[in-house]
Amino acid sequence: MFGAIAGRYDLLNRLLSFGIDRRWRAQAVRAALAPNAEGARARRILDVATGTADLAIALKEAAPEAEIIGLDATEAMLERGRRKIASRSLALELLCGDGQNLPFADASFDAVTIAYGIRNFSDREAGLRECCRVLRPGGRLVVLEFPPPPRGPFGRVFRLYLLGVAPYLAGLVSGRREAYHYLGTSVLNFPVPDRLAAMMREAGFGKVRYHLQTFGVSALHQGEKC
Repeated sequence: MFGAIAGRYDLLNRLLSFGIDRRWRAQAVRAALAPNAEGARARRILDVATGTADLAIALKEAAPEAEIIGLDATEAMLERGRRKIASRSLALELLCGDGQNLPFADASFDAVTIAYGIRNFSDREAGLRECCRVLRPGGRLVVLEFPPPPRGPFGRVFRLYLLGVAPYLAGLVSGRREAYHYLGTSVLNFPVPDRLAAMMREAGFGKVRYHLQTFGVSALHQGEKC
């Protein structure tokens, strides 16, 4: 499915989020690169479910001295990312692999990021445990994700947008309306922010916290490996 929409993925991200997704990713970049207790910034960062590498590119541009690796299960998405990286002349590696079985040694990264990808994992708990495994002690996990729409009038409008308007617009642009219907239902079925925070703690993270972005449309979770 993601291979089929790779060619229009970036355009639809901008269109369907009204461009606000850039602001959400910028907040994730600041969280991933914030100094630790010793005042040091992350020097080696893994971006899981990197897709077309938007977050990985933003991390590299914000921290040129850092080693950034992006990993995704869909080669067509990675190929789009590689073109973007080449156009910017960035030194940034993209690998094809499974976020639930990361091909890296234990304790090999200072930070791990996941932007709007963990809801697509068949086993989210396994993915979180893998993120914890490859982090060094004290390393930071940063997760951007769309929580289920909040209750109330805004939540009802957002639900209608996810299940009706967004798939219709995406179908016009990409010809793949069913893919964006899946994306909408995956948001509705995703754990609420408190539950995702609990899942992170169960996977081995401490100092877990989150904040909602843009009226709760998106959420940014953070935790540190205990």
